[in-house]
Amino acid sequence: MEIVLQDETFKQLRDFIYEKVGIFIPDTKKYFLANKLLTRIRDENLRSFEDYLYLVKYSANGSELSRLYDSITTNETFFFREPQQFDVLFNFVLPEITGMKKTKKIKLWSAACSTGEEAYTIVMMCAEKKPDIRMDVFASDISDAVLASAMKGVYNSYSVRNVPELYLKKYFRSHDQNYELDASVKNAVKFMSINLTDEKIMKSMCDMDVIFCRNVLIYFDDKAKQKVVSLLYDSLRPGGVLFTGSTESLHNITRAFKPTITNKVIVYRRT
Repeated sequence: MEIVLQDETFKQLRDFIYEKVGIFIPDTKKYFLANKLLTRIRDENLRSFEDYLYLVKYSANGSELSRLYDSITTNETFFFREPQQFDVLFNFVLPEITGMKKTKKIKLWSAACSTGEEAYTIVMMCAEKKPDIRMDVFASDISDAVLASAMKGVYNSYSVRNVPELYLKKYFRSHDQNYELDASVKNAVKFMSINLTDEKIMKSMCDMDVIFCRNVLIYFDDKAKQKVVSLLYDSLRPGGVLFTGSTESLHNITRAFKPTITNKVIVYRRT
């Protein structure tokens, strides 16, 4: 029997997703959403999209919301992605922050970390480039599945394709076609489940020196972007900085940050 996503059910699903995670799905993406959710419907032996809507709304532990989020987002990431931003972090931002704070202790947050490559890249680079800095690294995502994968710390050849040979030999162990991170790197990151639109839980993330929130804002409409960016601003201490994806801009979202350009990289600073 063909399972069809009716317009009214699509609108209810879309509104529910927007309310929960701030992601807006336009009418033109109805077919995309239907295709993504059909797998979940069959996995759960449901008969309709209406049944699925009921499941995601009333599942006891909220786990289905995490699976729904996985279905509608792309969790593509890899080690040393957009490396020029990491160079600016270690060569300019961290020396400036530690000079201002008169301490070598840094709090850094990889928001919407997916499977952890970003946070782990920063830990390895800190060990190599700034061993005198003590860095508390936090990493968060809304998806339980990607967090579980991140904590396992096992990656395929695609994820490590840009890892320099020095790092690959020093911090990874090769098993068949997979690469497992050294325990010292895995243990240096604290992973958490965080919805970036949840004001209550976002308030627990405070006094950060650096936040990476890259290639995430593209999933939000303007209203949700403004909310998320405002909450990220509040999570930074004065003088702290935010990195977004190289193709993302806060120009039409907020004037709260002071943007500066260093080596062609935009850094957003909380004033």
